[in-house]
Amino acid sequence: MFVNLLRNNKLIAGILTFIRVYIGYQWLVGGWGKITGGFDAGGFIQGAIGKATGDHPAVQGWWAGFLEAVALPGADIFTFVVMWGEFLVGIALILGVFTNFAALMGIIMNFAFLFSGTVSTNAQMILLTLFLLVAGYNARRFGLDRYVIPFLKAKVLHKNEQVYVKPAEIH
Repeated sequence: MFVNLLRNNKLIAGILTFIRVYIGYQWLVGGWGKITGGFDAGGFIQGAIGKATGDHPAVQGWWAGFLEAVALPGADIFTFVVMWGEFLVGIALILGVFTNFAALMGIIMNFAFLFSGTVSTNAQMILLTLFLLVAGYNARRFGLDRYVIPFLKAKVLHKNEQVYVKPAEIH
């Protein structure tokens, strides 16, 4: 019943729009701050690896192993992906374009930050993003997806149409 309300109610769609724009703004500001502020993921990754030690580690060993083996050697790539990922997720959520994909990418980044021992607003953003993901279309009802998705579907359907030609018509 609650899921049905989230997915179909127009009043809820308006509330979801405010949530979507709020989360988008948080991502946009965070990403822009990293882009203009000289963000380097290497320091963040090393800090997270350091939180995996002691009696009550904030970072689990398996995640620290991933950070040490994959993320730290590729810190330049992670720097780029985090900066621009946050910024683009923010734009997409604010405009309501590719909303479900943007929300999914945002929630994945939030979980990565939580796994790395950073609490901040990540848990709140995960909770709010879950509403967007469960609501599906209703979360993007008042956004550009209302126009973009049907346009893309029409393009894909048109591209995939096959014209049947009778063998007698082939010369």
